[in-house]
Amino acid sequence: MPIYAFACDACGHTFDRLQKLSDADPAVCPACGAEGRVHRQLTAPQFRLAGGGWYETDFKKDGDKKRNLAGDAAKPADAKAEAKPEAAKPATESKP
Repeated sequence: MPIYAFACDACGHTFDRLQKLSDADPAVCPACGAEGRVHRQLTAPQFRLAGGGWYETDFKKDGDKKRNLAGDAAKPADAKAEAKPEAAKPATESKP
């Protein structure tokens, strides 16, 4: 069950509540007793997605090839440069 943050507009009291998604939000402030003045606050998530993207085979065996579902957009800029070194080389060949 998720934890939701609430605030009272009447007294400014903030509190957290562990409740199901289908449960109704509290209508009464536990500090001042004001009815209809409690609202849900928007809070930051407690996890972070890091890395080069999502892979379709994240839960398969190590022998299977992993393919990045985000495509080239998820690769760092220096990885893109390493992938095509021919394009970065200047043409300095001269013929006698």
